[in-house]
Amino acid sequence: MKKMKKSKISLKIHSNDSIKKMQKKIDLLGTNGTYDASIFLNIRLFSSIVLFFVLLYLFKWGIVVAPIITVLYYIFLPKIVIDRKIEERAIKLDEEAMFFFEVLTLSLETGRSLKIALEITVNNVNGELKDEFKVAMDEMRYGKSLNEALDNLKLRIPSDTINNIILNIEESNTLGNSVIDIMYDGIEYIREKRIMDMKARINKVPLKVSVISVVFFIPLILLLLLAPTIIEFLN
Repeated sequence: MKKMKKSKISLKIHSNDSIKKMQKKIDLLGTNGTYDASIFLNIRLFSSIVLFFVLLYLFKWGIVVAPIITVLYYIFLPKIVIDRKIEERAIKLDEEAMFFFEVLTLSLETGRSLKIALEITVNNVNGELKDEFKVAMDEMRYGKSLNEALDNLKLRIPSDTINNIILNIEESNTLGNSVIDIMYDGIEYIREKRIMDMKARINKVPLKVSVISVVFFIPLILLLLLAPTIIEFLN
């Protein structure tokens, strides 16, 4: 009942589409996320109003500074608070995916059904990916089909790699194809992606070193070279 009142208040301020769009993004934070779209949008709006009047009061040119900073705050707050966490979570889930799907594949190779293999994997693996699959398993116990539970699961996973594997599992389950072959392909893809990501990080190292050299070392070297001249000039 309390939640319904919040929704009605939010709908008077924000459109239904904006609330749904924000909630869809917040869902990617997973089942352990503590955000609510309506509350977050209201906090962003009211904190922006407070920020505007504070800046207007503190700065001499507040009439110019306040609107600019407030607009930037309003635009970038979701990117800082939500988008950044989604990106970090996607990386973490990708790191967990290799072990999770390897255990799932081993369970399938023993001849168990997909549902039983998922239960075994969920009970023997730790991490956020396991938590999300556990929610899917609970939904199946309450009457949802495997594909319905997996569809809901994809809405909470910000990783395209993992979602593609889940989609392939759904298709195999629907068409009756071998899930094990799909898992082999998925694990191999994750392995290759991790290698490519590692190479990309290594390739960025020279660039970072160059930037650090330009920003710190070159000015220091110039200062050392010019120091005698500067001292002589000052004397």
